[in-house]
Amino acid sequence: MRRIVTMLFASLFLLTIGPLRAQEAETLVLIETDKGKIKVKLYNDTPLHRDNFIKNVNEHRYDGLLFHRVIKQFMIQAGDINSKDAPPDMHLGDGDLDYTIPAEIVYPKHFHKRGALCAARTSDDVNPERASSATQFYIVTGQFYTEMELDKMTKEKGMRFTPEQKEAYMLEGGRPDLDGKYTVFGEVVSGMKAVDKIQFVETNAEDRPVENIKIKTMRIVTK
Repeated sequence: MRRIVTMLFASLFLLTIGPLRAQEAETLVLIETDKGKIKVKLYNDTPLHRDNFIKNVNEHRYDGLLFHRVIKQFMIQAGDINSKDAPPDMHLGDGDLDYTIPAEIVYPKHFHKRGALCAARTSDDVNPERASSATQFYIVTGQFYTEMELDKMTKEKGMRFTPEQKEAYMLEGGRPDLDGKYTVFGEVVSGMKAVDKIQFVETNAEDRPVENIKIKTMRIVTK
């Protein structure tokens, strides 16, 4: 009898944790660009951004769009819906859909380390709620910081860093000045070489690559 009860309890336990494990699985997206493949995972604790990004991917919204803003030791940005086949002299950066995504700033758990996938947005003066663009996103490349520089930020700007943040900014790089201001909703899991190829291209006065770099396709993958 005791054995039967134990087996029933084990079965119920497995049935209970099964759905939880399924919910914990993070969505992977493969971004194929002119400079190589970038694979990102989407965080489950930023569900509005996750689901919107998946929707855009499934609707092929990003296919053919350009990386329209590239700044060395900072980030690479894409998602302007007007950038597809845009002529070289065309100003880019304003193209978007007719809605925004409410901010999901999960800080300090998610921060602007190298490889962070983040939502672009308009500035605080017109967007105090820090709502995100429906389509535009950026991937952090960033720079390295010394412990002394991070301590100086703490002293002069009141910024506080967790041990994880400090280690990441010192060993991998990032942009701590953006922390708590933009939604970080994923990260690169492979393909940072492609990201770096993009960040080091020649750009014009508006930070647009002189030679167009496009997103060929995006798709959901399982591994």
